[in-house]
Amino acid sequence: QVQLVESGGGLVQPGGSLRLSCASSVDIKSIYQLGWYRQGPGNVRRPVATIRNTGGTDYAKSAEGRFTITRDNAKNTVNLQMTSLKPGDTAVYFCNAEVDYPSGIKSYWGQGTQVTVSS
Repeated sequence: QVQLVESGGGLVQPGGSLRLSCASSVDIKSIYQLGWYRQGPGNVRRPVATIRNTGGTDYAKSAEGRFTITRDNAKNTVNLQMTSLKPGDTAVYFCNAEVDYPSGIKSYWGQGTQVTVSS
């Protein structure tokens, strides 16, 4: 069982920056992939950025060049640094962990944190 707790959301003006953090209840070195997803009003939840335990990363097109995902093994956290924020980035951001068990991959989610980009 993995518990994830997000923090760092809030209201920011267009062009501003925000840093999201997600704390894991277990050693993240044991987690195959950590990621950030977002869900805007009336939309489905979509991936924003993911990072594997090898350090490999993937970004949504909308996030490339503006967002950076990192993992801190010492603190068991995964972070999302967001810059040049746009109103279209407004969404609830969810942390995700994919754990590779012998029986298969299981996915865990945090409760979400609201990010609002508005002037």
